[in-house]
Amino acid sequence: MPPGVGVAERLLADLRAEIARADGKASVLVAALGMTAGVFSGLLIGRDWSPAALSGLGAALWWAGAASLTLSLSALLLAVLPRFDRGTWRPGQPLAYFGDIREAARAGRLRSALVATERDPATGLTTALTDMSRIVARKHEWIRAGLLAFCAGTLLLPASLLIG
Repeated sequence: MPPGVGVAERLLADLRAEIARADGKASVLVAALGMTAGVFSGLLIGRDWSPAALSGLGAALWWAGAASLTLSLSALLLAVLPRFDRGTWRPGQPLAYFGDIREAARAGRLRSALVATERDPATGLTTALTDMSRIVARKHEWIRAGLLAFCAGTLLLPASLLIG
């Protein structure tokens, strides 16, 4: 085994696990967002209430809270959106992920790509590590944005009702 391949394989496994954890976090937050929106809607619809009943400040906070929850949902959905580059594989390069396999098969070069990958595993692993670490970083950025927007929305909506 060439130097660095074992470490790269371990890091790649860690990145795959981190992607799964990030997707799980985003899914839990989407569920919490749905419950929060359901609770607010259920409480207010049962009272025949509308945001028009609020003062100017209350209405501004209400709509800012609603926008925050919408932004939160968008960010969390972007966190779980599948990400991959298209068409990055070229003949003679090792395979790094499923898109490369698909491209090599379409080009009728899958067998030679498998040989290139086995001959130089470090290059394919390095490419996979680079791509997957970028994916993990983006997922965490979207989760952070979604969580901050969720917190803002869950503070602004009740505050708008208290202000009236």
